[in-house]
Amino acid sequence: MATYKPKNILITGAAGFIASHVANRLVRSYPDYKIVVLDKLDYCSNLKNLNPSKSSPNFKFVKGDIASADLVNYLLITEEIDTIMHFAAQTHVDNSFGNSFEFTKNNIYGTHVLLEACKVTGQIRRFIHVSTDEVYGETDEDASVGNHEASQLLPTNPYSATKAGAEMLVMAYGRSYGLPVITTRGNNVYGPNQFPEKLIPKFILLAMNGKALPIHGDGSNVRSYLYCEDVAEAFEVVLHKGEVNHVYNIGTTRERRVIDVANDISKLFGIDPDSTIQFVENRPFNDQRYFLDDQKLKKLGWCERTTWEEGLRKTMEWYTENPEWWGDVSGALLPHPRMLMMPGDRHSDGSDEHKKTDGNQTFTVVTPTRAGGSADKPSLKFLIYGKTGWLGGLLGKLCEKQGIPYEYGKGRLEDRASLVADIRSIKPSHVFNAAGLTGRPNVDWCESHKTETIRVNVAGTLTLADVCRENDLLMMNFATGCIFEYDAAHPEGSGIGFKEEDKPNFTGSFYSKTKAMVEELLREFDNVCTLRVRMPISSDLNNPRNFITKISRYNKVVNIPNSMTILDELLPISIEMAKRNLRGIWNFTNPGVVSHNEILEMYKSYIEPDFKWSNFTLEEQAKVIVAPRSNNEMDGSKLSKEFPEMLSIKDSLIKYVFEPNKRT
Repeated sequence: MATYKPKNILITGAAGFIASHVANRLVRSYPDYKIVVLDKLDYCSNLKNLNPSKSSPNFKFVKGDIASADLVNYLLITEEIDTIMHFAAQTHVDNSFGNSFEFTKNNIYGTHVLLEACKVTGQIRRFIHVSTDEVYGETDEDASVGNHEASQLLPTNPYSATKAGAEMLVMAYGRSYGLPVITTRGNNVYGPNQFPEKLIPKFILLAMNGKALPIHGDGSNVRSYLYCEDVAEAFEVVLHKGEVNHVYNIGTTRERRVIDVANDISKLFGIDPDSTIQFVENRPFNDQRYFLDDQKLKKLGWCERTTWEEGLRKTMEWYTENPEWWGDVSGALLPHPRMLMMPGDRHSDGSDEHKKTDGNQTFTVVTPTRAGGSADKPSLKFLIYGKTGWLGGLLGKLCEKQGIPYEYGKGRLEDRASLVADIRSIKPSHVFNAAGLTGRPNVDWCESHKTETIRVNVAGTLTLADVCRENDLLMMNFATGCIFEYDAAHPEGSGIGFKEEDKPNFTGSFYSKTKAMVEELLREFDNVCTLRVRMPISSDLNNPRNFITKISRYNKVVNIPNSMTILDELLPISIEMAKRNLRGIWNFTNPGVVSHNEILEMYKSYIEPDFKWSNFTLEEQAKVIVAPRSNNEMDGSKLSKEFPEMLSIKDSLIKYVFEPNKRT
């Protein structure tokens, strides 16, 4: 078998985990090869991963995005690239469930740009495409033979589907244009430098800090793990001995359940697994097992060298010696992390272009410019709609307090052109929609202003969501939980709340009808996070929109338990949800319910000892209002799992509202 010898290699994603080990190995072992690495420095990349290579004369780093065709073509020509090892990808399955378009853009479109550049330049002698074992889909639990390279591709999650799609493009360019392609499909990899959204480094960092190890489901899912240096050697073998138009599995037949991994890490730290392991909600779909046939690669001379025990020990030692390597990774250590995926905002200085010289070696940092001529947007900048509203005003104050750049939108929701102009001029990272018609002084107004209510609450909200979608922006949408009412399946006082997937059952007010309508339509937008607010309360007891302020001024009130939202606690959570890139529908209320009388008793105890009120029935209330009101309990378990520190409604009322305003 002939041995291939490259001259100038482009490695994409080389500031990431696996590719950095490959790049460092090739730079160290082959001084005659020029290694050019391209990375946009996303959240899971770190220039420090390339420290072993930075002083080598045969190494060059370029900051940039593989989706920039001009940059890729420029590099191939000016660096005389003859070999590409394509690692760059979004890889975390949890993220793909909430941000699938980002995976399509990076994993499929980015690969397509590279392939087209190879076709145009006509100088590439090897294109090694790095894929994953997950493209095969789930392996039968009782299978004794693993998936071989000709097995059918049956991906089961958005991440693996994009990797399978990229593989199809690679295969097509190999067949249609004669591009000399090789594809690898690998098992899970672990070791030093790995960003801790992945299982093993996450468990190690959590164990180091005495925290629980969260396991999805029951922990019976089986995975195979390879140590990073063994994988780097595998790519070295594929580079030199792999045959064009072939696929190679990089795997091991040694399998472990997730719970076994947690047990092994607990034992390394001398921790009792029974007191450390915490079982949490499973992923939307979690393949039970991946199992590979690794014989084809072994025939090229590769073999696994590092035992599980040795590799795990080395990995633990590295993280204990380098605890601050990744900085603040608290978001990644959550049971279901949702990391922001912003290009170039985590481990670079944010400038458009700069060079760092170290001896004979130069780091070249290139940030590609967008079509409109603007550089990449900053990591956080909020565009907020609803400046004159209660929630919108509070959001602006929170941004100022947290040091987050923000601007209020000038456009009207129903005017698409003005929304587009806002986004182009402000260049936000996220959009918050706190605008909408609730009626003045209350929702009865909407009964006589139906056209205006539809225009803003339905047409306007959908227009903003669509403009955000076109600009790859997450929209945080403040909605309402007043679209439900107690029924036979959710009786008052039962503790059975309405869940996020439940269909609205309250149509008593036109306001609620429009909010239910737009919520259902927004389900078709995967760039929207819908927050169902109910009977909002804040510490500002002078605000007429505050639920406590309202009922304390009524002559009579109904006495029904309801779910409610304490804004002082939950609005900061909405900002954290944006940072975590959360999407879908969320019951945005504190856990539990509280009745009108219970609130007024607190008001009397903390604020006004002589306060008096009386009750009336729903039937009596109906005589003095135009539209019926919604009363319900919302199931808060989804939000509580994401933010377990969140207080119950009654505790939150005391801490955030009544204690700060205490007069008695």
